[in-house]
Amino acid sequence: MDPNVCELNRMAMEGLVPMFVAEKKLFCYRLLRTGQGLVCEGLSPRYTIMTLLGLHEIERTGARSPFDVPALYASFVQDTSWIRGAGDLGLLIWLTAACDPDEIDGLSRRFDWETALDRYVDAREAKTMELAWLLAGLSHAGLACPDKLSGLRSLAFEAYRRLERNRGKSGLFGHQSTAKSVAGFFRGRIGSFADQIYPIYAMAKFAIAFDQEAPARVALDCANAICEAQGELGQWWWLYDSQTGRVSSPYPVYSVHQQGMAPMGLIAAEEATGHSFQEPIYKGLRWITGANELGKDMRETSQNLIWRCIYPQRNYNKYLNVVRSLVGAPSDRSSGTRLGILYEDRPYELGWLLYAFGRFGVAEK
Repeated sequence: MDPNVCELNRMAMEGLVPMFVAEKKLFCYRLLRTGQGLVCEGLSPRYTIMTLLGLHEIERTGARSPFDVPALYASFVQDTSWIRGAGDLGLLIWLTAACDPDEIDGLSRRFDWETALDRYVDAREAKTMELAWLLAGLSHAGLACPDKLSGLRSLAFEAYRRLERNRGKSGLFGHQSTAKSVAGFFRGRIGSFADQIYPIYAMAKFAIAFDQEAPARVALDCANAICEAQGELGQWWWLYDSQTGRVSSPYPVYSVHQQGMAPMGLIAAEEATGHSFQEPIYKGLRWITGANELGKDMRETSQNLIWRCIYPQRNYNKYLNVVRSLVGAPSDRSSGTRLGILYEDRPYELGWLLYAFGRFGVAEK
């Protein structure tokens, strides 16, 4: 294991400290660099879940985190008024399976899981990322509580079927069903990186939990497709055309994709299929440490932060690139002279890093 991973884990744990809003017992929406220093903005229950999943993962190695994760989990689940969709519910199931699997039955009764796919708008419109979160949550519930697999089976398989329908001919996923809404008709086939990596993760976990070969193949096909599209410097691009397999819009390139989301999805695909993705994982990580378009280290080591992305500062129309993709024209890969760094960090970005690599421990300071 690359020692840089253990150092990134250390940075992530310490970098999360200023993102925690103690009086609310939640993590912020973002930490922004301003002329007056670093400023926390907003609160995010979703980001709190992702962060707690990462912290829980690294604590499993015996590492001591700056947070009392069981206490934060116990506090967090007291208020679930923020849940607005099947994706939110999936994240909560995922967290409960990790932190308190004995509560899976209670959570099921509390939220009437069996009606979730018809009750929530994101599920009815078959939003890819949100369906993947639900499938991942149900799969983790099954992995944590094998005796409950039969009770989870019907809902999990229907979530799988709806998610799989969003897969295009290329093996990549669109953003949502093209048949369920006007927005889906116009935008559905274009998927973000999140619309690829969360299904890869969810399909891989579903395959393992329910002993299914087909979803493992789906995960492998999509994983191979994003690796084929990976940039020369290890970039995980932003938007993809699920029908043609082309990159629809390359920028921004987000650090969280490089350091957290791609590794967590590809490692899950490795576990489900036996196919190694170590080379593209570490190629993506090197982008973080300076092997990128700007030759800049995205880490702010003095603050234990990783800046959010490299993005085009001018003369770049992301929507024009989507139109180019839909008519079969190549996307505009903006030149390096127009790129800059967005100086903010979000807690889930460090949380997913810990979730992907927490098993490898923490470097000593």
